[in-house]
Amino acid sequence: MTEIMLTQKIKDTALGMNVDFIGIADPVCFQNPEYMGNKPQDVMPDVRSVLILGVGVPRGAFDPLPEGRAEYTNTLMAATAILRIIAFQLAKMIEKEGYRATIVPTEGSEFGYWYADRETLKANMSIKYAAHYAGLGNFGMNHLLITKDFGPRVRVTAILTDAPLETEENIKLPFINEKCSSCMKCIEVCPAGAISPDGEIYREKCAQYMFNVLGGLRCGLCVKVCPM
Repeated sequence: MTEIMLTQKIKDTALGMNVDFIGIADPVCFQNPEYMGNKPQDVMPDVRSVLILGVGVPRGAFDPLPEGRAEYTNTLMAATAILRIIAFQLAKMIEKEGYRATIVPTEGSEFGYWYADRETLKANMSIKYAAHYAGLGNFGMNHLLITKDFGPRVRVTAILTDAPLETEENIKLPFINEKCSSCMKCIEVCPAGAISPDGEIYREKCAQYMFNVLGGLRCGLCVKVCPM
């Protein structure tokens, strides 16, 4: 099966399993000097493609925040579970074609939950960064992925594979969403003071608030107030 045929088969299957968006990034983007996080090459040295899968989160999960944090957290976890199932099926499909594939932990980027490094609070790679280079969106001041159709109200996961898939052409979106500079609502609403107007995010403040104050529930306020 050719590169184009396998890529299309994966996309068609993923969309048939109800992902809302899908993209493929060239892992070489993680070699950019601007990128300061962990790299997929550290996990899979011969990685040739980073496949990003995403679903939009129902807006009803955000409306009752902050009172409805249990419902909000449960909705996020349900979206993650769906993505894991889809990613697993796609990984099996890729391996049937003679390649290797593994699923990137979605939760690692959420500042300390299960998979992140306990000292740096960073995941093994930034799925959001790969999504940007696949043309799926860009970053908000809250360091979340801002997508065209769902804004930051998404869940994403990724598959690393040595399959030579057809990577997306980066649409040259600006790295930071241009609407953020005139908004700043996420900075104003953050109860932990974890988001800075100069673009910095303090992971330890976010993690401490979610895991010590909220007992592991997700906060979600920076997502709720985002107008995109």
